[in-house]
Amino acid sequence: MGNWQTFIQNQQQQPYFVELNDFLTQEYALGKIIYPPKGDIFRAFELTPIDKVNVVIIGQDPYHGEGQAHGLAFSVKTGVKIPPSLANIYKELNQDIDDFVTPSHGNLTKWAEQGVLMLNTVLTVEQSLAHSHAKAGWETFTDNVLYLLNRSEKPIVFVLWGSHAIKKGRLINAEQHTVLSGPHPSPLSAYRGFFGCHHFSKINELLIKNGTTPIDWQV
Repeated sequence: MGNWQTFIQNQQQQPYFVELNDFLTQEYALGKIIYPPKGDIFRAFELTPIDKVNVVIIGQDPYHGEGQAHGLAFSVKTGVKIPPSLANIYKELNQDIDDFVTPSHGNLTKWAEQGVLMLNTVLTVEQSLAHSHAKAGWETFTDNVLYLLNRSEKPIVFVLWGSHAIKKGRLINAEQHTVLSGPHPSPLSAYRGFFGCHHFSKINELLIKNGTTPIDWQV
């Protein structure tokens, strides 16, 4: 399946990405503050090489508060206050995984290094404006990421939380791979079935069944 660097370079030649790049260039030129920092936009792909991807967790767009987003869905840098959605993810992990201890930080890099691709459907956002870069072209990019992963002969577990992510499920062959879907962990919807979903233990059961090392969720 090649590597992410080649894939990203190929996407950057496509007309949709040229338009996306023009949009971003204009936003930067207007002095707008965009998250995550430029060097972190493709961080998820740097931390989780394509041949190491066993699990894909799909979020929406990056956190739009100062210092939060660093290129991994749901994750924040160490030292940054844990956002509500991630706090709810930790609550579910507490109930679902024996010995899980709620961390004092929100940095999920350790998951990424174990083969969990932490992918937002949109990879940039303007400060304080949720979904401000929706429809700019990132959705096509992340669709193409999923088309590529769907072709993997190795079974992958795709985790879709919330309507934005669940829409992406149409791109995945559920006979070859496994799709776990449910409500988003945000405070608005977590009580509708995210709590009690047991997705983390289910992921590990599936990985073991596929002959792959389970994820150590402790960070």
